[in-house]
Amino acid sequence: MLQLAGFGALRRESRASRAFFRQWLALLAMMLLLLGWQAAARAEAEFLEPEKAFAFSAEMVAPETLELRYRVAPGYYMYRERFGITISPIGAATLGEAVYPKGEVKYDPTFEKDMEVFHQDVVIRVPVAAGGQPFTLTLTAQGCADAGLCYPPMDSSVKLTPVAGGYAVAGPGGSPAAASGASGGLGALVNAGDTGLADALSGLGWVKTAGVFLVLGLLLAFTPCVLPMIPILSSIVVGGAAQAKPSRGRGLALAATYVLGMSVVYTALGVAAGLSGAGLAAWLQTPWILTLFAILLAVLALAMFDAFTFQMPAGIQGWLSQRSARIPGGRYTGALVMGALSALIVGPCVAAPLAGALLYISQTGDVVLGGSALFAMAWGMGVPLLIVGASSGALLPKAGPWMDGVKRLFGMLLLATAWWMLIPVVPTWVQMTGWAFLAVVAAVMLRAFDALPQGAGAARMFGKGLGLLLALAAAAWLIGAASGGRDVLQPLSHLAARGAAPAGVAASSGEVHFQRVRNNAELDALLAQSRQPVMLDFYADWCVSCREMERFTFTDPGVAQRMSGMLLVQADVTANNADDRALLKRFRLFGPPGIMFFEPGGKELPDARVVGFQDAKRFTESLDKVLLR
Repeated sequence: MLQLAGFGALRRESRASRAFFRQWLALLAMMLLLLGWQAAARAEAEFLEPEKAFAFSAEMVAPETLELRYRVAPGYYMYRERFGITISPIGAATLGEAVYPKGEVKYDPTFEKDMEVFHQDVVIRVPVAAGGQPFTLTLTAQGCADAGLCYPPMDSSVKLTPVAGGYAVAGPGGSPAAASGASGGLGALVNAGDTGLADALSGLGWVKTAGVFLVLGLLLAFTPCVLPMIPILSSIVVGGAAQAKPSRGRGLALAATYVLGMSVVYTALGVAAGLSGAGLAAWLQTPWILTLFAILLAVLALAMFDAFTFQMPAGIQGWLSQRSARIPGGRYTGALVMGALSALIVGPCVAAPLAGALLYISQTGDVVLGGSALFAMAWGMGVPLLIVGASSGALLPKAGPWMDGVKRLFGMLLLATAWWMLIPVVPTWVQMTGWAFLAVVAAVMLRAFDALPQGAGAARMFGKGLGLLLALAAAAWLIGAASGGRDVLQPLSHLAARGAAPAGVAASSGEVHFQRVRNNAELDALLAQSRQPVMLDFYADWCVSCREMERFTFTDPGVAQRMSGMLLVQADVTANNADDRALLKRFRLFGPPGIMFFEPGGKELPDARVVGFQDAKRFTESLDKVLLR
């Protein structure tokens, strides 16, 4: 898109302001596209293991005051209302009311409400009365990543032993023991890019660190992060119509000035973000920001389809041209400013290297070293820009009819990215309908429904085949949306699950049938009458892992077959009323998900309980332990 919007004009003798403005329009569209990719891709990024995302420690800061601390990694947060403290054995010590820090309120799209969260370290002070006996304190907590992944509740335990003048804490650096991997089966994934770079920085000197990031920047130069900068740099190098083609030396100098502006902004933003402890792209995750960028991308996509044309008023164009002509060495000033503006917009695209530098800065406070690393990385990214500048535009491709097809391609990419950004804030059936619409439009553009002309070439056949494939995908999405599908990537999987569903699985919905209990009395009555093993599932609408179990685990044919031999009971604790809390307290649960198993007659099998998300394979093993007794 950038090439078709700017490269053709660069070859013409006239360098009017109108052509330059169209070039900026194309540049803005691509930059927004890159931002959209970054914002939406964060939801699929690799995540830290729970013990690394939320590092736990404990110590006595006073004879009768225990301090519990979670070190929250950048890009992660913890829920205030998910904390809970228990001791074992019960009554071994007297605890006062825990004192929590003040958090920040954020809208959580998963729970669809405002919630108090902690993005920084969480320090909890717990008064402990002296004179008790040895006991184990367990702190239960839950956290999420800004990118949208929520972890199951984590239990972090420390042992306190009475000593003269207070208590001794065993294992103050103990780490949280997560009940399972992160919901969705992604807990085993470790973001080695961010943390690995931070560790490498801490062990390298200034020169080696700068060299490492220079190489990283050079690698990034071959990604889409740098491509949006090439057309605008080319317009600066080639220049206006009234000026002769610049020499290679002058073109290189202009390109170096452009990269300088880019590198200064990278360094400044990186240092500022590191000092504040926040990632450069974290702000992109709020619903209103996602919606705003999606609308802008859709508008620019319509411009790519020639639905309308952006045109800067002639008066403004003339004023800008006059001002630029009056600035001594104006071209270099323009190159510096445009490089800075480009860095401001495409900065979040640099992903892990930038995140590693920011993580190191936030951990050590070494702003000079971290900023130098970012400066070197920016110059590495600028290598292709320097080559284009030194060539004085000789490396740019020529314009042609092929650009119209590329223009439509980028228009569809803009629309797809706009819809992708809205996925966190729209229901699944709406997501499927939107993807189906885009797939049909793309199929029409590829002329999938037109007859092949005689002598059609391979490109025409390939386009028709791709278009038909998109049409089939659109049909699958529409069927999935109409039939209650909940998986965009596998829109028809629920239909297959229905056909294979054994006893205990609803043939009409593909979901497992549970008997609901509202309190301990109803549960005891069911247990007493049971003549088969009983499975008790703790569920809540706001529980992410519960939904994952319901969606991916319970619908598995092997799991459903084993569950068909059990009495399936569910305690819905969404309301969190007195009866809900009594049920949770009875089984020593802070909250769902939690699954308890009982023998016929009601005797609990405590060693078989499941807390947190389990995929179908692991849950099958858990069920086998119960059924094979």
